[in-house]
Amino acid sequence: MGKRDELIQKYAEDLRTKCGMEPDMDLLTKVTIGCGPSIYNADSSTVASSQPGELETVKDNFLVKKLGLSDSPDLMEAINQVIETYGKSERNKYRAVVYYMLTKHFGKEAVYG
Repeated sequence: MGKRDELIQKYAEDLRTKCGMEPDMDLLTKVTIGCGPSIYNADSSTVASSQPGELETVKDNFLVKKLGLSDSPDLMEAINQVIETYGKSERNKYRAVVYYMLTKHFGKEAVYG
């Protein structure tokens, strides 16, 4: 099993144990691949949810640019919901897991089709 496959398994486990959802492994794999090399870097592989600038980046670069959503207060609301689901006290919120949950939240799985 390669490094990426190991990470995907780790993300799936987070979705099951910390977020209480059974992951769609095909979609999780595509979202993880979509994150590119950032998943291998300790800093960029996680979302610093306590930093407003980081959440703005998630909104602008992922929700608006990647998923093609229009900028609105709903986007930040969704990000905050996902952070809440993941657990605010959870230190490592993996970017691929956050992006996966946002993709599901907005029903944008087709972007990865």
